Amino acid sequence: MQKNYDFIQTEGEMQKFWKENNIYAFDRESRREVYSIDTPPPTVSGNLHIGHIFSYAQAEMIARFKRMQGYNVYYPFGFDDNGLPTERLVEREEGIMARDLPEGEFIKKCAATAGKYEKEFRDLWEGLGFSVDWSLQYETINPMVRRISQKSFIRLFKEGKAYMKEAPVLWCAGCRTSIAQAELDTLEKDTAFNFILFTVGEERLTVATTRPELLYGCVCLFVNPRDERYKKYLGKNAQVPLYGHSIPVLADEKVDQDKGTGVVMCATFGDSTDVEWYEKHKLPFRRVIEPEGTISETVPVIGGLQIMEARKLIIRQLADRSLLTGSQNISHTVAVHERCGREIEIIPSRQWYIDILSNRDELLKAADRINWYPAHMKNRYILWVENLKWDWCISRQRYFGVPIPVWYCKNCGEPVTAGEEQLPVNPAETAPERACSCGCKDFITESSVFDTWATSSLSPQINAKWGEKDDMSGRLLPMSMRTQAHEIIRTWAFYTIVKSLYHTGEIPWKDIMICGYVLAKKGEKISKSKNNSGLSPAQLIETHSADVIRYWAANARLGTDTFFASDELAIAKRFITKLWNATKFAASHLQDFEPGTEITLLPVDRWIIESCRQMVSEAVKQLDRYEIGLARHEIDEFFWKDFCDYYLEIVKERLYQPDKHGYQERRSAQTALYFSMLNILKSYALYVPHITEYLYQEFFRQREGCISVHRLCWEKVGSIDKETIGFGEKLKAIISDTRRYKSENSLSMKAGMEKVVIECDGFYKAMFEKTTEDIKACCNAREVQVLNRYT
Repeated sequence: MQKNYDFIQTEGEMQKFWKENNIYAFDRESRREVYSIDTPPPTVSGNLHIGHIFSYAQAEMIARFKRMQGYNVYYPFGFDDNGLPTERLVEREEGIMARDLPEGEFIKKCAATAGKYEKEFRDLWEGLGFSVDWSLQYETINPMVRRISQKSFIRLFKEGKAYMKEAPVLWCAGCRTSIAQAELDTLEKDTAFNFILFTVGEERLTVATTRPELLYGCVCLFVNPRDERYKKYLGKNAQVPLYGHSIPVLADEKVDQDKGTGVVMCATFGDSTDVEWYEKHKLPFRRVIEPEGTISETVPVIGGLQIMEARKLIIRQLADRSLLTGSQNISHTVAVHERCGREIEIIPSRQWYIDILSNRDELLKAADRINWYPAHMKNRYILWVENLKWDWCISRQRYFGVPIPVWYCKNCGEPVTAGEEQLPVNPAETAPERACSCGCKDFITESSVFDTWATSSLSPQINAKWGEKDDMSGRLLPMSMRTQAHEIIRTWAFYTIVKSLYHTGEIPWKDIMICGYVLAKKGEKISKSKNNSGLSPAQLIETHSADVIRYWAANARLGTDTFFASDELAIAKRFITKLWNATKFAASHLQDFEPGTEITLLPVDRWIIESCRQMVSEAVKQLDRYEIGLARHEIDEFFWKDFCDYYLEIVKERLYQPDKHGYQERRSAQTALYFSMLNILKSYALYVPHITEYLYQEFFRQREGCISVHRLCWEKVGSIDKETIGFGEKLKAIISDTRRYKSENSLSMKAGMEKVVIECDGFYKAMFEKTTEDIKACCNAREVQVLNRYT
């Protein structure tokens, strides 16, 4: 072995070795139990950052763990390249707007950009040593995935679970598309309550609103039925200031008596409460906001203006007419589009939906059939489902997406879907295979595309190639595990459960592993949009090594957020050096050792083997719960303390001086050293695959006969010899005491000692008597005396 570890050369060589030998390929012919992983296909919306490494690397370590537990691991990777994130990236990078280009030209730009970033993403994952079977790669815009996505919609439509309606919809005027409830974020914004005078007969009624630009759209005033101040107005009509139309004053329990003046203006539409009242009280509709975010030209005074311009003008007009009694600055929560941060509008529009509200109970029960790790993350899912207000809107008025496979009859307007044999289909380029049920053969094309979640929610079906010639649904579904971040429980996890229940009646996966964030500072996660990630992952790997980054990524409990700074990598670098030196030391003393030889082990050698087995057992318990960080802690504790700090120091002289200590005694140490070092490498192979593979190839491969350390299985640990473990703990305490004595007396650790006296229970006396020579050598003591504590 070379003197120092060269990660730059070695990591590339190991990755080439894995690829050339298909080390991580899923074996379709194997009868071994399959462990399948549903990995999040990253959205093509910009460069990856350390936060992605943190979560994706944790899941990749589970893939390695399960492979080394004997499973036939199905570990695919996909890219979520269709939809608004990719479009926004293209617009941002090229300084264009999609609506200003011919549709075909913009779609080509999206495809080219997606291809460029997907290559960068894959290069990064390969550079991190991800054990992905890249032959299973998919993209959410490719023909197979489009076919599966469109098939899903057609089947849901035929079953009555997908439907189209004209209704108020959440709308982003910036992106000019409908959105779903799950795509909302909330922000605290400073605004003002404007106190406006409405007329009720001869009296004035003051209404507080943050959206005076919607006055023309006001269709009702609401008060709480228990509010004594306003009972006399119920059943009467009010006149809307500036516009003069008459609206009723009605009662509703939802009105907060303590907010504003206790009188609420219902406009079509200011927020979701307006929609609720509109539908509950059968109110009329008055159009104000247009899809592009301007005021409708039909609205007097402010028609054609942008919303904020209209707000300022309407306030001036009200003030000039003494209809504005004042304003109050407030901070309130507003709903914004998670993709662009613009405040959401609600406008009527014809959209496609998937019914989820009527199946709320079934969706809640599904949570109990899935194992959530950490368990408390299930509560986020439950709260989301319990608070759903809208069915899932799946249509988007965008370009680079999976087309909705529908045409509309010119005669009767009924939707006609494509036949499954036509899929994938673009309705703009292909005609329906059949006439409408009314006999008409002329159709209008549906121009909308699916929301990207409508496709990525099918990732288990995509992985299983649902309905394709090589369909593996029976073998892969439900998948073993889904890994994802906690902020997309409401989207990816929820939507996947919806689709799986609707299509198969089963949960999509048995386990769900929820990872945390990497924080740039307290309360602020590292993200593409905030550009707060510092060095890029590629730069971090080039500077520090993939294994160092991976080791750092396994530093936290599952589901918890963590901070990142480059100086935190120093611990990982010290570990790499320690592992290199420990293995180099072990290999130097094992050149003449052949594993498998029967020998009677000395107590200290039995102890390190039992301690190693115990470490493996505890690590398995943690990894079975997806606690990568806690498992690494167990391995670290054994490697740094039991193995390096104590065992190697105890047996060092016995290994170096067989003439003094005996060749059988040296063979005993070699047996324990070989077992421990090999299992240390196997245990760390999850975390630092490159250096462990290199060390395995350099020494252990020729003795083990297996092509790769990553093809080996971990020890199957049964019962642990607790007495031997107890002996080891007492032995460590003795060594520690002698070290403390020397330190407190300002002596070198190599300084000699006249005598070490050991008092122990009778059970351990014989074990210590067989260990006196090792203790002498370790402590540099002339004499070791073992006394029975009770004599």
